[in-house]
Amino acid sequence: MRQFALTALPLALIACSSDNAVGQNSAASTDKPFKTSVIADFDSPWAMTFLPDGRMLITEKAGEIILFDPGNGTKIPVAGMPKVDSAGQGALMDVVLAPGFAQDKRVYFSFSETGQGGKGVALATGTFHQASDGTTKLDGVKVIFRASQYVDGNGHYSGRIAFSPDRKYLFFTNGERQKFDPAQDPKSTLGKVLRLNLDGTAAAGNPLAAKGFHPAVWSYGHRNLLGIAFDKDGRLWEQEMGPQGGDELNLIKPGLNYGYPLASNGSHYDGRDIPDHKPGDGFEAPKLWWNPVISPGGLVYYSGDLFPQWKNSLFIGGLSSQSLVRVKLDGDKAVKADRWDMGARIREVEQGPDGALWLLEDGKDGSQGRLLKLTPA
Repeated sequence: MRQFALTALPLALIACSSDNAVGQNSAASTDKPFKTSVIADFDSPWAMTFLPDGRMLITEKAGEIILFDPGNGTKIPVAGMPKVDSAGQGALMDVVLAPGFAQDKRVYFSFSETGQGGKGVALATGTFHQASDGTTKLDGVKVIFRASQYVDGNGHYSGRIAFSPDRKYLFFTNGERQKFDPAQDPKSTLGKVLRLNLDGTAAAGNPLAAKGFHPAVWSYGHRNLLGIAFDKDGRLWEQEMGPQGGDELNLIKPGLNYGYPLASNGSHYDGRDIPDHKPGDGFEAPKLWWNPVISPGGLVYYSGDLFPQWKNSLFIGGLSSQSLVRVKLDGDKAVKADRWDMGARIREVEQGPDGALWLLEDGKDGSQGRLLKLTPA
């Protein structure tokens, strides 16, 4: 699937012992406290969400949503999708159900497209419909938000979606498209976390609008934001791929500048240094960072009962590290807890209705694009 310019971790690092130091990788263990079941095989899946009846919507990089029934393995393509520019890191990206899905059957999704000025990430909605003959489609698909601006290149779209705990707002990530400076540009949405109304318009009261920023901006100074999730107390956590080193887990607070590309615990790929985060530099430092990198994919906050010992944890999929990473939360603090070698690039992590953990493998670099279900060993 998406090719990231990140160096794969050597096997010696994958087998290292546990280390909770902020700047180091936590353990990658072969002694797993869960059983891994292969449920299905896809091409290059990117994201998934569960319907109320236990079926799933799974996005494929090339531009297709699949309605998948994990009970019987049935796969049904969902018609009505817009044209996706899937070159490079482009894809049909995230998919989530609207807060009122039980009544309105509305689905939100993100995708990369070609438009005025180049390419960018778009946010769209449609109404899920399944006919009596079993065929499915999204009716009335409409783009409700486009990144500002569209640029050339095929990288760092981001495109993750999360609803606020009160279900009134939608948070949407825009990557900086490998252009560096837009992450600090107040007029651009690139390199930002955005807060939108459910119709895609900028939410009133966003913290930087009065300072001349794009009215949708909630926080800025980000790179490639591939996961956002709220915890039980309403805190918004975000993980992003750093440059050469310096992958980050951030606690997102309104109006703050997270530093990129002016501050990072990694370096540019051409060897140029980026000043590390340090107290008093005016930037919000990450709660955790990884160097060597884990190449973080999806992010989920765990609140289930199937693994009670893992409640109040974040789970991160590792791409180049081919791992599943657990982070333990304690209020606004985060501690590296576990890292398991999964033997494949993990693109997405989701919590199932019964509390099982579901993973999507990436479809690139030897990974098979499988859907995995984790249950207690």
